[in-house]
Amino acid sequence: MIESLRIENVAIVEEAQLEFGPGLNVLTGETGAGKSIVLGALSLLVGGRAARDSLREGADRGAVEALFRTDELKPLEAELEARDLLPARGAEGSGPHPDAHELVVRRSLTATGRSRARIGGQLVPVSTLGELLTGRIEISSQHSSQALLRPESHGQYLDAAGGLRELRASVRASFEALQAMDAERERLRGQAAERIREQDFLAYQVAEIDDVALEPGEWAALEQEHGRLAHAESLGVEGGRALACLRGDEAAAGASGVGDALAQAKHCVESMVRHDPQLASTVERLVAADADLRDLAADLERYLDTVEGDPARLARVEDRIGQIEGLRRKYGSSEAEIFDRREALAEELAGIEGADARLEELDKERGQLLDALEAGAKKLTTGRKRAGRKLAREVEPALVELAMPDARFTVEFAAPVQSSQWPEGAASGPSGAETPEFRFSANKGEAPRALQKVASGGELSRVFLALKSALRLAGANMVLVFDEVDAGIGGRAAERVGRALAALAQRHQVLCITHLPQIAVFADRHFRVEKAASRGRVRAEIVQLGTEARVEEIARMAGGEAISEATRAHARELLASAATGAASSD
Repeated sequence: MIESLRIENVAIVEEAQLEFGPGLNVLTGETGAGKSIVLGALSLLVGGRAARDSLREGADRGAVEALFRTDELKPLEAELEARDLLPARGAEGSGPHPDAHELVVRRSLTATGRSRARIGGQLVPVSTLGELLTGRIEISSQHSSQALLRPESHGQYLDAAGGLRELRASVRASFEALQAMDAERERLRGQAAERIREQDFLAYQVAEIDDVALEPGEWAALEQEHGRLAHAESLGVEGGRALACLRGDEAAAGASGVGDALAQAKHCVESMVRHDPQLASTVERLVAADADLRDLAADLERYLDTVEGDPARLARVEDRIGQIEGLRRKYGSSEAEIFDRREALAEELAGIEGADARLEELDKERGQLLDALEAGAKKLTTGRKRAGRKLAREVEPALVELAMPDARFTVEFAAPVQSSQWPEGAASGPSGAETPEFRFSANKGEAPRALQKVASGGELSRVFLALKSALRLAGANMVLVFDEVDAGIGGRAAERVGRALAALAQRHQVLCITHLPQIAVFADRHFRVEKAASRGRVRAEIVQLGTEARVEEIARMAGGEAISEATRAHARELLASAATGAASSD
């Protein structure tokens, strides 16, 4: 629901503030007073095109701003939350922000022709206004109807009438799933040749690593063994010298080793202990050192027994090192990197091998999805035909009540236009296997034809009213705007239109621009649009009417500018009759 609408520097409105309420809100005024400016302002709020001459002459900037109540529009709040456009909430634990269900929508205009849109204070593309508010604010005017002049919307109305929205959504979901599946199949097929080449290369790389059969720790062990084999002669020579230093060289007379010197030192200290017992620990240490030295010499001797040249083994070790070096150059400098690379290659190879299996799986699933789409579309078609007959039975009598006694209304079904985006073999589009279209004839003997071809502006508004009256339980809490719905009617027919609008306003917020008092008297809130001159310029003013002012306005509409007591009495009678009728309908 729109709680308030502010218009600033638009057309001949300098500034106006309208406080709308639930139910029926009526705007009246003389022809040319500027009532249609409100209609244009609402069109801007739903993303309509902003013409250069929309701005008030001489103004640099203009704006249209509306405050909406959204507490009964949970789907809209969900969309706003998904786009991060909801008003800020209170602190954690403090509950929702007091304005959590209020939404401010603003469309600003500039003299350069540019316009900007804001939702909840956040700058958004103008198209976002249409995405969020189209279908929640519907405007029917003398010149156009946002809903009825778009044949694609007829199916939405029909599905709402037949309770088929969930089935329609299911058909769309099947269609889109089929599109997504075909896109994946096409991608997999397009990649087939590249996949084969990549598969062969990956398999070669994995086999190359596996053929080497590298073991953890093998590289370090090979390097150590290679060092020993390649320098066996040097190790033997230097080891022999080291052993001679420890034990002495038996081949050289008088060449004693470290062991001999240590034994002599121990003998000397043992002699000293006889005179100074505190050197006993030194003797013990010399004894231990002598034992360690003997063990060290024995270990070195055993090592030297193993050191010998083995050209054949050296060649094998060098060949193995060469194999591993080849892996290191391609797949990693360490064993861990080589093993990790091998696992990554194997995973990638498995993914490629799985692509063919996925393609086979998709081919099987596609048939099932086609069957589901066809079954859902057939069910939707059956429901639509039943709903179309029922809707025609309800709309035609409503049109008779709205002063179109010879009107005919039918729902026709045409095959949808297939596009290149349709999946092959699909018997249904995203909205079903047919395109519903409302057809209308206002004159006896004329076959119903497309609305946009045969309905005048006033007729179109009344068709819209009749249709919305038939659907008033569907899509409740919308804002419905009617302009010149009274064109070409008067008297009792106008009263019927007023009662129809009042009945519709029990489920929706209705805004109506009218010239007829028989309609205006049903308003829950009544606004008058009038021209006023100031500083040599004309501007439109919009005021909400109280009880007495409303009597004056109804009297003016009923009797012209010369208002008499008789016309005032007639105005009061009309208002009282409307109030009585509204109370009885409740």
